Amino acid sequence: MSKITAAITGVHGYVPEYILTNHELETLVETNDEWITSRTGIKERRILKGDNQGTSVMAVEAVKGLLEKTNTRPEEIDMLICATVTPDLVFPATANIIANQIGAKNAFGYDLGAACSGFIYALTTGSKFIESGTHKKVVVVGADKMSAIVDYTDRTTCIIFGDGAGAVLLEPSEEGYGVIDSILKSDGSGEPYLHMKAGGSRHPATIETVTNREHFAYQEGSAVFKFAVTNMADVAAEVMEKNNLTGDDIAWLVPHQANKRIIDATARRMNVGDEKVMMNIEKFGNTTAGTIPLCLWDYESKLRKGDNLILAAFGGGFTWGANYIKWAYDPK
Repeated sequence: MSKITAAITGVHGYVPEYILTNHELETLVETNDEWITSRTGIKERRILKGDNQGTSVMAVEAVKGLLEKTNTRPEEIDMLICATVTPDLVFPATANIIANQIGAKNAFGYDLGAACSGFIYALTTGSKFIESGTHKKVVVVGADKMSAIVDYTDRTTCIIFGDGAGAVLLEPSEEGYGVIDSILKSDGSGEPYLHMKAGGSRHPATIETVTNREHFAYQEGSAVFKFAVTNMADVAAEVMEKNNLTGDDIAWLVPHQANKRIIDATARRMNVGDEKVMMNIEKFGNTTAGTIPLCLWDYESKLRKGDNLILAAFGGGFTWGANYIKWAYDPK
């Protein structure tokens, strides 16, 4: 019997309509377009506006589009994993809210929190349920409404993040397509450099925590950059070496869209040219768990069956990792 692998058989994304440009940010904090672009590569980002609009709103749209493209009925879905650090609520899981909204009545699901590495963690996890033979259709979502936890008086973080969601469908393959290998890592000593201080069980919400603006993402940019630029590049190279791949074998690097300089360093470490690097950071910014599936959605028409892809990410925690994927279909 052939080995079962988890193939990505469809991808779809969603971003909100509202565009927050660098020029608008100039009116909020002391910054400018040239400074932001030269250091991050970001020109604009999408923001989810309106009352009662949580991460699930974007995720639902991404999954609905995915099901339509793949001719999949909601009740066929066995499982739904949502990678996010901005859940609609502490509980129930945003995955459960998504499943209910799309009518996936036979799916069980849960949220996975690994910050910017969330999608590749969730993709790896979902692939194991396919490989085991127990599940046939698994939806993996990466979605974050970062505008909900960004302090728009802090110029070090508000320039970076945007909102968005992407989703993929995993199905069994006996032809060797899909998630071939994954290397995932974490280091909890990174907590001081990238975290949100209040809102958890250690520091529950109080009048004081709100007044002190402790419910926003905090980042020590230089420290995070040093960790990210090394570890994201190293793990991408490691998964290639483990599978006897060279830069010539890689069709696409699909990097987390945190910072163009980190992306460039990863590409150099892998010895792949700029023409092989998926990048949409200039128009979406850092959507945390959403960046990698949004890249796959953006570049779907350029992907070919059999293409070798390396997905790589680094996030708060610290978390980081890489997937080696063999693409399963030609443009539809």
